[in-house]
Amino acid sequence: MSRIALVISDVDGTLLTSDKRLTDQTRAAVAKLRQAGLGFTLTSSRPPVGMRMFSDPLGITLPLGPFNGSSIVEPSLAVIEQHLIPAAAVKTSLDLLERYGIDAWLFTNDNWYIRRDDGKYVPHEQRTIRFDPTRLDDFAPLADKACKIVGASPDFALVARCEQELQAALGDAALAIRSQDYYLDVTPPGQSKGTFVQAMARRLGIATDAIATLGDMQNDLAMFRVSGLPIAMGNATDDVKRLASHVTATNDDAGFAAAIDFILARNAQM
Repeated sequence: MSRIALVISDVDGTLLTSDKRLTDQTRAAVAKLRQAGLGFTLTSSRPPVGMRMFSDPLGITLPLGPFNGSSIVEPSLAVIEQHLIPAAAVKTSLDLLERYGIDAWLFTNDNWYIRRDDGKYVPHEQRTIRFDPTRLDDFAPLADKACKIVGASPDFALVARCEQELQAALGDAALAIRSQDYYLDVTPPGQSKGTFVQAMARRLGIATDAIATLGDMQNDLAMFRVSGLPIAMGNATDDVKRLASHVTATNDDAGFAAAIDFILARNAQM
């Protein structure tokens, strides 16, 4: 059992409450980490622009992992490392999402594109990342610039079925995984929140066993598998909880702050 030196947290459903608030308890918890000499950063399915609002309030100085960790950026959003979805995988993904009747979005490093502005989750995403989309009828010109594709639908079961078929269709060409019950993310091959954990370990010269990770959804499983202390939120899905070493309270019941207290208490016993 290693002493924790770095905490990496998911954002939505973990760091934030269900109504996307960064609470005073959460801010205080991150301050406790800093006072104890532990590092802290975030990885999320969000684009870089959707993570910029956390660096100053939480005093984050380490790189962030947007697009499910497939990109690495400075807190200023300057790109350190970026990977793209192969053009053929972009077409496969868009074609299958269309066949399922699932609303498709495309994210480049600095923009968000939609094909229809009446999609159920467009206003939700606008509020979440505090950024407006660009409407575009044809995504083909962007096929070689895609950092992430999202399929959005209120039919959770449909999204889950599409996840399985799309991953089978993509094979090793890209990763298809849900970041929310209503979002299916397609991201570059060989990259995940797990590779972000490994990249941060190399950057800081620490073992991955010295990293604690906090999350709630399927896209967090990759970082749970490679970190020394995976912690699931109380609102996490059952498969996420099964892979965790510890389960904290829900994101609406100060679960993040409780998890930080658990990490610090664990360190104090070592």
